[in-house]
Amino acid sequence: MRTAFCTLARNMKALIIDNEAHLRSGLEQLLKEFCPSVTTIETAEGVQTGLQKIRIFQPDILLLDVEMDDGTGFDLMKQVHDPSFQLIFITAHNQYAIEAFRFSAIDYLLKPVDPEALQLSVLRAEKNLQSKTLQQQVQVLLQQLTGLHQHDKKIVLKDIDNTYFIKVTDILYCEAEGTYTKFFITGNKSILVSKNLKEYESVLEPLGFVRTHHSFLVNPGKIRVFDKRDGGMLILEEGLSVPVSQRKKEYVMQLLEKN
Repeated sequence: MRTAFCTLARNMKALIIDNEAHLRSGLEQLLKEFCPSVTTIETAEGVQTGLQKIRIFQPDILLLDVEMDDGTGFDLMKQVHDPSFQLIFITAHNQYAIEAFRFSAIDYLLKPVDPEALQLSVLRAEKNLQSKTLQQQVQVLLQQLTGLHQHDKKIVLKDIDNTYFIKVTDILYCEAEGTYTKFFITGNKSILVSKNLKEYESVLEPLGFVRTHHSFLVNPGKIRVFDKRDGGMLILEEGLSVPVSQRKKEYVMQLLEKN
């Protein structure tokens, strides 16, 4: 049964860039069947033909393969200046690329493309057509892929109204709020993001962030005191505090001793 997610009135143009003809045609068919707001579809098979199509067709949504015969989708985006479209990457299970997408808050779909996931991605793109942050998000993506030093890494966070480009080193801690995550940032700022803490744990844990409690993910560089009374509490910069669960207590102590 078709689930009618793509129901906004706008008539949109979509460009599919993928080096495999059967995947292009399959994705085109999915768009026609499940996303009626996409009324015009064009395709290209690589970086160079894709760049030409972008200039001529001027799509609203670009569905872009990561690996192609004459380069990558990242190579293509390096050559697109001031993009006016919304971007959805199409990728195999490439964990390195997926981590970069999460850092940059750029949408992606895994192959084989699930129709419902496609519907939701197109709907998000449709809602964000007026956003002008894609070029900055691509810069964060490319920096992540080139192994930028941790001190300079940024993460893109989106709340209901705005897109924020936050230095990872400015994050004090993250707190779970149901299916949402609240980021506490240096300077007494907070940002509520509609993704769960588990997703951010997978992104930030490789950078040293530690899960001190089922609801808290902490930047160890911001810890000032470990108060062991009353079960355990971490005192962070700016006087903020987070709890330490009993099962995490020994691990946190070992971490602080190393630092």
